[in-house]
Amino acid sequence: MKEPLLAFNANGIYCAAADVYLDPWRKVDKAIISHGHADHSRWGNKKYITHHHNIPIMKHRLGEIDVEGKAYGESFTINNVKFSLHPAGHVIGSSQIRVEHKGEVWVFTGDYKDEVDGVCTPFEPVKCDTFITECTFGLPAFKWKPQAEVMQDINQWWQDNKAEGRTSVLFGYSLGKAQRLLKHLNPDVGKIYTHGAIENMTEVLRAMVDFPETTRVTRETTKKELNGNLVLAPPSAHGGTWIRKMVPYVTASASGWMTFRGARRRRAIDKGFVMSDHCDWDGLLNSIKATGCEKVICTHGYTDIFSKYLRELGYDARTQDTQYEGESVDSDL
Repeated sequence: MKEPLLAFNANGIYCAAADVYLDPWRKVDKAIISHGHADHSRWGNKKYITHHHNIPIMKHRLGEIDVEGKAYGESFTINNVKFSLHPAGHVIGSSQIRVEHKGEVWVFTGDYKDEVDGVCTPFEPVKCDTFITECTFGLPAFKWKPQAEVMQDINQWWQDNKAEGRTSVLFGYSLGKAQRLLKHLNPDVGKIYTHGAIENMTEVLRAMVDFPETTRVTRETTKKELNGNLVLAPPSAHGGTWIRKMVPYVTASASGWMTFRGARRRRAIDKGFVMSDHCDWDGLLNSIKATGCEKVICTHGYTDIFSKYLRELGYDARTQDTQYEGESVDSDL
């Protein structure tokens, strides 16, 4: 039986022909990394290859590492296997990894979204034979509103809270979601404050994107300063002592999981805005169709339901267990 070009083992996604791993979850000698979130970019590998915009993100999170940067569409060869990185549209520096060997082409997406967000390089479909896809939101119930409409709702929410003398606390991942929100917040409403984790990451990314001005929340920041303004914070900050200085405040979370009211109740969030850095149901299907692939491997999310639907459409689709997490209401990734 022919050995697959990419195989899943105890360390991650392995290309035996090149002796290299894609987004490994255990320490390996050589790893090609799709993006900077912690479940895909882990410490301890001897050598990393990634998009050059992802390098400062990885160094910020992992420290000094041996890493080589590549541009989108730049081909590089390892043991006669041809690789290239292509925009995934997930977060800044995120890539799909194209692997070609002996006339066979596989694409590993990492995480991706097909909506243009004005922050990261937009997703580009890549033709392939086998497509390794996430399906974090692989249910028909997930259908995203256009970003412009969501941001209009968020800015209006902030404006209403300010009129009532309350601070607006908006939760989102420190890498990706926070910068996407920041880029489209209206600074005419008020001042934008940030939790330290978000401010640190945004400082790393300011060299690549023009963001509105932000102010770090410190021990010296007073309730009076925050009143009527907006604070961007990671989900882990909710419920901690850090948030007490925001009183009186109103909380909101920007996540695909805000589709379900139960997710808001479990997290004791006042308001939910449906916004994700992953594809919705239609986005997944359209992206897969655009690749022209015949085989699909579903790695994380609603894998069973989504792969079953793909088989009904005529794809050779299966699931594969990994250590990738997708989007979570609670995690900061």
